[in-house]
Amino acid sequence: MSASRQYDIVVFGATGYTGKLTAEHITTKLPTDLKWALAGRSESKLEAVAAECAALNPDRVQPAIEVCNLEDVELSALAKKTKIFISTVGPYCIYGEPAFKACAENGTHYLDVTGEVLFVKNMIEKYEKTAQATGAIMVPQIGIDSAPADLVTWTLVNMIRNRFSAPTAEAIVSVHDITAKPSGGTLNTIFTLFDNYSFKELEAAQVPYTISPIPGPKTRDPNSMVTKIFGVRVVPDLGILTTSMGRVSDIPIVQRSWGLLGGADFYGPNFWFSEFLKSRNYLTAITTHFTLMFGGLMIAIPFVRKMTRSYVYKPGDGPTKEESKNDRVEYRGIATPDVKTPKPPRAFCTARYEGSLYDFTGLSLSQAAISILLDNHKLSGGIYTPACLGKKFIDRLDGAGFKFETKFFEN
Repeated sequence: MSASRQYDIVVFGATGYTGKLTAEHITTKLPTDLKWALAGRSESKLEAVAAECAALNPDRVQPAIEVCNLEDVELSALAKKTKIFISTVGPYCIYGEPAFKACAENGTHYLDVTGEVLFVKNMIEKYEKTAQATGAIMVPQIGIDSAPADLVTWTLVNMIRNRFSAPTAEAIVSVHDITAKPSGGTLNTIFTLFDNYSFKELEAAQVPYTISPIPGPKTRDPNSMVTKIFGVRVVPDLGILTTSMGRVSDIPIVQRSWGLLGGADFYGPNFWFSEFLKSRNYLTAITTHFTLMFGGLMIAIPFVRKMTRSYVYKPGDGPTKEESKNDRVEYRGIATPDVKTPKPPRAFCTARYEGSLYDFTGLSLSQAAISILLDNHKLSGGIYTPACLGKKFIDRLDGAGFKFETKFFEN
């Protein structure tokens, strides 16, 4: 990539809910001499966001304004101007491809916050070879979907490798605590997925290792029939667990990380990953599981989607800072080494953030961008996962407020 590009970072979709939060993090957390721009369709709205950034931190290089529509020619021109392109314009299945294509073709590093596995799968099939040829480092799903689960899992696997020089048998990540409300963009994305894809297509995105670059391990599912039917699993050190809505987005990304980061040689030949939600008791766990199942079936009905849209946040809107001031999220993970020793020590990791899920997403995007710019990652062009940014990225997240703690439980 040419060092003479006009910008270090461009935030595309900067007037949206997540885009604004990303701009805030860049303004307050990243180096003050960073050259950056806010991009979108409305010049007046972009200028308003830029004014908010100037008020937050007047003693830094202020963002330029780039008016850009969702057209190939305009996005290609914008991608050529910057080293890092952050896309917060969703739903990605409708609006995401032009920006992805422009970055792949122009060797521009790319980050987004989609949770749409089918979109990622399609982009891999269409543009991975192009990105490899141009040198573009492209990391989709690096917001709350699916950075925390992917990074916690990588941390657990790395702990086991460092201590035992052994592969990992099973890693389980639990959303231990979450206080949050969904934004209009998130809800619109869920509705839009059902508008644009059939159940058969959505199920295809959940085939194990469907976006892994290499075939996955043929490991037997350790979850019991009770877990599969009622959604309940009890895990020592994690507690009573139930079905997590985030697993739909997170499991394919963790499985792609398995394939990108050595497969059997690093994660292990018998590796299995599961994700759950912490529950207070068995009754709550069962209720949560069936509520999610029923909710998914109801949203598949067009009339229900249409009716629900009138009662929730609209795209671009979301909880106010006052409404989300007490939000937090905490992930906990446990992993066992794939060894013959009876009851071996277990790796344990927590990762927590005091703030809204969308605030975390803005933090994750901005820290990933500066990590790619400054941390000398040994990555060639291609489509990667958050875990591929490794310890350098985790350290930046930790320093910015997403706190990691690790230890081993000895038997």
